[in-house]
Amino acid sequence: MPWIYRWSRVLISATATLGAIDTAYLTYTKLQGGSVACLASVSEQASSSCTDVLATPYASVFGLPLALFGLLAYGCMAVFALAPLPVSPENNKDLYSNLENWTWWLLFAGATAMTVFSGYLMYLLAFELKTVCIYCIASAAFSFSLLVLTLIGRPWENISQLFFGAIVVGMVVWVSTLGVYAQTNSVIAESNLTPVKEDPSTPFEPTTEPVPGLGWEITHPSSEAEIALASHLKEIGAKMYGAYWCPHCYEQKQLFGREAFSEINYIECASDALHSQTNLCKQAEIKGYPTWEINGKKTSGLQDLEQLAKLSDYQGPRNFRYLFPHS
Repeated sequence: MPWIYRWSRVLISATATLGAIDTAYLTYTKLQGGSVACLASVSEQASSSCTDVLATPYASVFGLPLALFGLLAYGCMAVFALAPLPVSPENNKDLYSNLENWTWWLLFAGATAMTVFSGYLMYLLAFELKTVCIYCIASAAFSFSLLVLTLIGRPWENISQLFFGAIVVGMVVWVSTLGVYAQTNSVIAESNLTPVKEDPSTPFEPTTEPVPGLGWEITHPSSEAEIALASHLKEIGAKMYGAYWCPHCYEQKQLFGREAFSEINYIECASDALHSQTNLCKQAEIKGYPTWEINGKKTSGLQDLEQLAKLSDYQGPRNFRYLFPHS
């Protein structure tokens, strides 16, 4: 028996475990609203790109992190790979034979589905988001490796049946994927902007049209905590990039309040704004609004003040007056 046949299930389980670790970390980061860490050998820009990818609507499905579904898929693959191993083929021949056969087909179907879906995500990464996420690429590599190991890990007798199964699974996954992301693509196409972080609505959403070139007036007052955080952000050189017509930018301003936001180093990206700084936004390669640049790292989307405090290592009072409903 070739060595790959003897060790294929162990290799599949090990690969699925690596994929589970990768997606578990992304799931935790997405749920916590934090930034993705990077190895020392990888640039900070790569880390920022991964964080930006997690902040897009593409990173959520049915209100849950997409990485969570990847974690469940990798977990299932590991279980399928190891399922027959505890069974003795001498004492339970029929049970072992059934487990061996069915789990191989489940492994093949699962690996095919994950590879097709990962291929679509790589398309989004390259042509829609136009950025790099090493964790996303690693997950796609793990999915493809699972498919390869499944194909070479046993002597498949009916190649035509295998080919037909791959076509059926691939078509089902492809149609389902397009259906899941249809609404997301529609929203992004209408906004004509690179998507940023999906956040729960706050009580500060604008109810009128923005004043041309100026936007909406900040109506909420600031407390001592908001002013202290804003002063800290100004001191460390933090910047907020936005546009006067952007509702999430307005919500971000309202979270700080009038007095505190006057301390923020705000850069207006709209070309028709009264105090436009479009060139600075282009130089910083801003892809969506609002975007925070703190300690050299960019974070896209509306941010809770607690999250900004964490990102900036703020040590002052945190009894902020305005928080997201989930905070």
